Amino acid sequence: MKDMLKNFTILYVEDEEMVRKSAVEYLSRVCKNVLEAKDGKEAINIWKEHKPDIIITDISMPKLNGIDMASYIRAHDKDVQIIIATAHSDTDYLIQAVELQLVKYIIKPITKDKLIGALEKSIELIEDKSKFNLLLSKNCEYNAFEKVIYTDNKEIKLTKNETLFLDLLAHHHTRVVKYEEIENAIWAYEGMSQDAIRSLVRGIRKKVPDGAIENISGSGYKLYTL
Repeated sequence: MKDMLKNFTILYVEDEEMVRKSAVEYLSRVCKNVLEAKDGKEAINIWKEHKPDIIITDISMPKLNGIDMASYIRAHDKDVQIIIATAHSDTDYLIQAVELQLVKYIIKPITKDKLIGALEKSIELIEDKSKFNLLLSKNCEYNAFEKVIYTDNKEIKLTKNETLFLDLLAHHHTRVVKYEEIENAIWAYEGMSQDAIRSLVRGIRKKVPDGAIENISGSGYKLYTL
């Protein structure tokens, strides 16, 4: 399981600094990348920029609580796995947690065993989505664990925006990804121009097989896999 975690980025959200630092220290030893936030508003900004695979969040926090934060993120991201940390007195929130399709809730105090158990569940759900090792051609694949393209087993370097774009298409490879979704994922703050999206797609098409990415006129883009 720990080998699997090395492929994931995790965002840990907790307002109590000592609790947060302890959890982040442990997770950093077993995960690819660990981000941290002290409240819900900060967490949303980090989510927008880094698109973590898994979010672990406390409920009771200043500025924006964990449930409201999760509600906002879930409205824009159906794939990220969200784990709630709660005290027994927070059980009134659990109905909302179910409605938000959260992975699990951890009863405080948080231990390593509880963390690992919740993360294992997250990985199971991610694997069920069959989004890994997408074949773009007989000799080219996109590895959604590592977020890289391999052609003839050689890694093809991607820019930050190319990675965001291709990962978005990979997560939703069964359908067309709309322009609005692309803008929210990559240009949420400055807005998406026609020149920007065309330049991005032109660059990434040089790195993938012909026909792997198609523009659906007036709608968005779709990733074609074998």
